[in-house]
Amino acid sequence: MTWNPFSKDKSTDSAQTTVEQTNKVQETEGKGRPTPKRKEAQERNLHPLVPKNRKADRKAAKERIRKKEDEQYEAMRTGDLPHMPRIERDPVHIYIRDYIDARFNLAEYFIPVLFGVMILMLVIAFIWPAFYTPLGILMYVYIIVAAIDIFLMWHKLKKKIVEKFGEKAVGKGTHVCSYACSRALQLRRWRVPKPTSKKRGNWPK
Repeated sequence: MTWNPFSKDKSTDSAQTTVEQTNKVQETEGKGRPTPKRKEAQERNLHPLVPKNRKADRKAAKERIRKKEDEQYEAMRTGDLPHMPRIERDPVHIYIRDYIDARFNLAEYFIPVLFGVMILMLVIAFIWPAFYTPLGILMYVYIIVAAIDIFLMWHKLKKKIVEKFGEKAVGKGTHVCSYACSRALQLRRWRVPKPTSKKRGNWPK
């Protein structure tokens, strides 16, 4: 038989096949499972960035926010400082609250006075028309005096804040003036956060 250099040697092919099978068996025995393909591994590690149910996810997020806000409001109503919002735990805001709560503010009776005067003016307009104008003047006098009281309060409070916390505490963007004025416009028993002292006169140090 003539030897053909272009023919395949069956013994060589079979030996090579046996070696490849042996390597696969060793890999399987060593890991306990076949080596996964790159595509399969990437698919397992891939997590969707967008939730499947967006409506349910938004609803759950709103519920979490609402629950947190309710807890914070309850903390402010009961005077639980550690659980209040961050801004209410700020030392400057605490000082402002204690200062406002310690003094007598004419402006805190603005809403009850306004409501009462409006009712009286409606009644007086039909029964005693002559007292309608004087009552209106008295209401405007009260508003002017209350506004002057708030101005003097903030002028004095601002100096105390600067002395204790520095100029930055009353700088632009801090909104401490509006915070103080809005608290001064509220009746003491209705203020939130709750006053730390039951009576007036306990000035902050």
